[in-house]
Amino acid sequence: MKLFVGLGNPGENYSKNRHNIGFMIVDAIVNHYGGSAWKKKFQGLASEIILDKEKIIFLKPSTFMNLSGQAVSEASRFYKIQPSEICVFHDELDLPFLKLKTKIGGGHAGHNGLRSIQQHLGPDYFRVRVGIGHPGEKSQVASYVLNNFPKNSEADLGILLQSVSEGFPELIKGKQENFLNIINRNRHSKIKLSDTKKVATNHSSGNPVLDKNVDKKKSALERLIEKFR
Repeated sequence: MKLFVGLGNPGENYSKNRHNIGFMIVDAIVNHYGGSAWKKKFQGLASEIILDKEKIIFLKPSTFMNLSGQAVSEASRFYKIQPSEICVFHDELDLPFLKLKTKIGGGHAGHNGLRSIQQHLGPDYFRVRVGIGHPGEKSQVASYVLNNFPKNSEADLGILLQSVSEGFPELIKGKQENFLNIINRNRHSKIKLSDTKKVATNHSSGNPVLDKNVDKKKSALERLIEKFR
């Protein structure tokens, strides 16, 4: 059994913030694999899926970011899950927008959610760092992370969420390099496809027969993108 945690702040006002990319990712994974309905549990919201006959627990702490460790430690105690079997998805200022890196152990680098988790569990848990970019000035960080992703990044964000979901089985197996390779490959191919669709839309002939491919029923990816608009 493994525990996957998405970090963020609870409430609709924060739902599309950069700081909530962890929530967005676990939402996307649970939706992709048909997970159970989110239930109030462990000072947060919990869901689970069965993948390759293994139960996977997902948690979104409702404690606000700087107390996330309370929820994570409560869930880990209940399921008797060791820190080595816990994976945390979180926003990372020191990586370019939507660049992903994996890491085991280490410091919290000033991230309040990670700081709280380490106070309760120590540093020896796994993490997926999701780049949100940096505003350039330290004084702007607080407002930057608590602002939404810009409108012109919504398509790329949706593509990333779907790509992480598709690569998730490799992460469960501990094959981090495969996980990252799948994400990078899928992102690049889907971004090209997205650009092609934009060109098709911009060059629409107005003929309903010629344009039938533009007006097809919305794909799962398009619905995912719209969720964060």
